[in-house]
Amino acid sequence: MLNIGTKAPEFCLQDANGNEISLSDFLGKKVVLYFYPKDNTPGCTRQACAFAQNFEEFRSKNVVVVCISKDTVASHKKFIEKYDLPFILLSDPTLSTIQAYDVWKEKKLYGKVSMGVVRTTYIIDESGVIEKAMEKVKPDTNAQDILDYLNREV
Repeated sequence: MLNIGTKAPEFCLQDANGNEISLSDFLGKKVVLYFYPKDNTPGCTRQACAFAQNFEEFRSKNVVVVCISKDTVASHKKFIEKYDLPFILLSDPTLSTIQAYDVWKEKKLYGKVSMGVVRTTYIIDESGVIEKAMEKVKPDTNAQDILDYLNREV
């Protein structure tokens, strides 16, 4: 996990429409950057839907929500359409950004060890510096936890 107070690694990845999106596109705005394992899985769907339900509150605070997984652009497009997701989903099939943000880790499930994305959320300030880092977040409460943090900040 990256340390609070460090410059967030720059990235340039494709969104669900094939447009290239960079972290630097959002300088001047706060960014909620969350990494998740896989489109259309139960936990990831609940997490995405919670962010979608709270999207207007994030937007009213001038906060951009960006999500990254290793899923393809086509998979993201279907995920967005199925659940009417209003925020940016970026595809990182090469794992370059996932590894730069230190969220590609060894995971254990039912005694089986594998590598995968650990559900992690970073809040990046208006100048591109990591303000808050949250590892192993819970999909059902992640969006509200972030809003609670942002509301305490004011």
